Amino acid sequence: MRVGFVGLGTMGRHMAEHVARAGHPLAVHDVRREAADPLLALGARWAATPAEVAADAELVLTSLPGPKEVEPVAMAIVSGAPRGAVYADLSTSSVSLIQRIHAAGAERGVAVLDAPVSGGPQGARGGTLAIMVGGEQAAFERIRPVLSAIGDKVTYIGEIGSGAVAKLVHNMVSAAAFQALAEGLTLGVKAGVAPEKLLEAIRGGAFGQGLTLNYRIPEVVFKEDFETARFALALMRKDVGLATELGRELGVPMPIAALTEQDLVQAMARGWGGRDSSSVFQLQEERAGVRVRASKVPMPAGRHQTR
Repeated sequence: MRVGFVGLGTMGRHMAEHVARAGHPLAVHDVRREAADPLLALGARWAATPAEVAADAELVLTSLPGPKEVEPVAMAIVSGAPRGAVYADLSTSSVSLIQRIHAAGAERGVAVLDAPVSGGPQGARGGTLAIMVGGEQAAFERIRPVLSAIGDKVTYIGEIGSGAVAKLVHNMVSAAAFQALAEGLTLGVKAGVAPEKLLEAIRGGAFGQGLTLNYRIPEVVFKEDFETARFALALMRKDVGLATELGRELGVPMPIAALTEQDLVQAMARGWGGRDSSSVFQLQEERAGVRVRASKVPMPAGRHQTR
């Protein structure tokens, strides 16, 4: 497949290299001409503009910093690509923007997909990225072999914008979890525990074993099975309360833990103390006005404990 690639930065240069090594004829462009040199050495062709990249391509990929960089480049590509081509944006960008680009592409007979990636420079270098794709499934299947050269976890998420939504949710959850870890580790170290031992304890516990993602979400939340108390909410409220009490004693700011505790207090006030601790999830569902339910979600083997 003839491929064009725009954006040869920290992530893009590695992804473009995988495309070239997979044997796809490649045209490349970047705001820095020298960024293309390693790709040219592999046989890629330099293009002076994004429109020139798209002129003879069956597929054009972009990897850019964000929406303000994506919009002008994407519109140039959609305008310059031949009818029947596919444009896929690998950037982490705006949902509404990719929807507008999709509409512009539809007018010109160019399929548009959002395909943000996750895994960082290491994943880009190793070809082990996760790629979350939104748009027409037929277009996704056409370009899947190229995407598989870039990442080993290529997933079709849904309609246009779905990939961007999935990536934004992933990064938001990652950032919030990291801040919660920052609170926990600073609390533990200030209480006199060695940081490497704290990490060992977290890795070995239910959270570190991945039970939240592999069990609590699919088996409790998705199935709305909150009444079965695997680990009672009252016990979780007690434990988080003891942690925030220790934080106050030691002078450790813990805003995320404090907000979590307040949700647990609210859940207790509703009489949910004997239910599963995952029941607190329902408070956010009420605030958001949506229920998170799904069926036929497989449970990884060997995952049973929840505490």
